This record gives sequence, structure tokens and C-alpha cells, in this order.
Amino acid sequence: MTSTPSGLAARLWADNADLAAVCLAHPFVTGISDGTLPRERFASYVAQDAFFLEAFARAYALAVAYSRDRASLEAFADMLAGVREELRLHDSYAARWGIDLAAVEPVAATLAYTDFLIATASLGDVGLTCAAMTPCMRLYAYLGQALSGRSQETYGEWITTYAAPEFDALAATLERLLDRHATATPAVCRAYRRAMQLELAFFEGAYGQDGGR
Repeated sequence: MTSTPSGLAARLWADNADLAAVCLAHPFVTGISDGTLPRERFASYVAQDAFFLEAFARAYALAVAYSRDRASLEAFADMLAGVREELRLHDSYAARWGIDLAAVEPVAATLAYTDFLIATASLGDVGLTCAAMTPCMRLYAYLGQALSGRSQETYGEWITTYAAPEFDALAATLERLLDRHATATPAVCRAYRRAMQLELAFFEGAYGQDGGR
């Protein structure tokens, strides 16, 4: 079942619905939906996304380090475990398609996103870190659920992963952490918006318009 964000998380998601809609309509995403996305573009995406996810995991680790209560510490640790599962999915893609993840050179858009995440998480403001990280989780749950039921062989596993209730639950957990630790300051709103913009830039890069998440 799809969860509905509440509180600040709901407000920020609604405020950025324009970017979510652009992502859903992007040719990279529609190509995943109908199976027409060229495999070489998806392979490049997988390589860049694996690099991105390692930085995402490090941002979670920093959130663990800066957590001031045990419940938040444990929740961020669980979220970090979820990233490990995503990385295993990428490893399976790499094995099947002959992608050398160790040789990945991050492109400009990927580096822009990872630098943003690490720089934000390094500030030690857990609420701001949540604002920078939540868009990735909620956007992918949104995309997966929107594409759910598209039974095509090539990218069906990608759709199933992000449409799964388990992934939606991870997104909801991060949104609850955002609601707990953040307030609607200009910095928090900017961080959320910036992450959404970087997600769109990633799809543009993956489609060959720039070069990465």
C-alpha cells in the first residue's frame, strides 16, 4: 500500500510536484516503462547510480553519527541497510550486462549530486540532511508505483523494486525523520528543491543529455 507523507514532508513533496511530474514524463523513465530505453543508456545509468548510492550510504552514516537520540540512530542505520540492498541489485545488473562498477568515472551531474549530499550531511544538521535525502527515496517510490503493472521483461525488475511496499516503507521512514528533525526554514526548503533538481539532472544525463544523476 502506498503511504502518504504528512507534516513537513507532505508540504515539501507537494511544493515540488512540478519536478516529480517532469521526472515521470522524462524519456528515460518512459523508456523504462515501455522497455524501449536503449540498454547502453540503462547500463550507464546503473554505473552512475552505483557511485551515487555509495555517497548516499555515507550520508546516512553521517546522519547516524550526528543523531542525538537512539530511535533516530537506529532508523538511519536501518535506512543504510536499505541502500545495501539497492547496491546488490546494481551488482546483479553489472554481472548480467558486463558492467565494471569499479571502473566507473562519475560524470558532472553525478558529482554535483554526491558533493551536495556529503556537504549537507557533513554540517551535522540531521533535519537538513533528511531534506537533502528524502526526495530521492520518495521520488523513486512514486515512479515505481506509477509504473507498476508494466510487465515488460527488460526493466521489470527496476519497476518492481521501486514499486515494492518495502521501498515505500523506507521512504516513509525517512519522511518521518524529516518531520521529526526539520522545520520549514528556507535552508530546508532549498535543500529539498535542490535534491529534486539534481534527480531530474540525473535522468537527463542518463538519457544522454548530460551524463549522470
